[in-house]
Amino acid sequence: MSQLMEGEIIPNKPDSGNMLRASFYVCPTCGNILFGKGTASVFCCGRKLEALSPSPECPVEITAELSDNDYYITCDHEMTKEHYIAFAALVKSDRVYFVRLYPEQSPSFRLPAVKGARLYLYCVKHGLTKIDRVI
Repeated sequence: MSQLMEGEIIPNKPDSGNMLRASFYVCPTCGNILFGKGTASVFCCGRKLEALSPSPECPVEITAELSDNDYYITCDHEMTKEHYIAFAALVKSDRVYFVRLYPEQSPSFRLPAVKGARLYLYCVKHGLTKIDRVI
């Protein structure tokens, strides 16, 4: 909207086709979770959102069990209203699997067993974490 008001609209770059370049956004006002692939200006609640960068601040112990071509993943993480994992995302070059988690819910979920995928977890207190060692 600001670009429109200033009369200077900058077009987005063409889509490169690789989902591994995905970005996650979380609105600090309403908690809305957004996903984008490629470069984009993302706004929510009247403010521009910055893409989340993975950080190792929230060490999460994870166990994954292979069952029926799915991973059953459990996390050793508290799930209180102030500190919980809000989502888990499994990103592969051509798709994204997304699981929304809520406070006071068990921090466990199922994701398909796919090779070459990256697992991301988002803690509302510590931010986005990239997990390399599970899948």
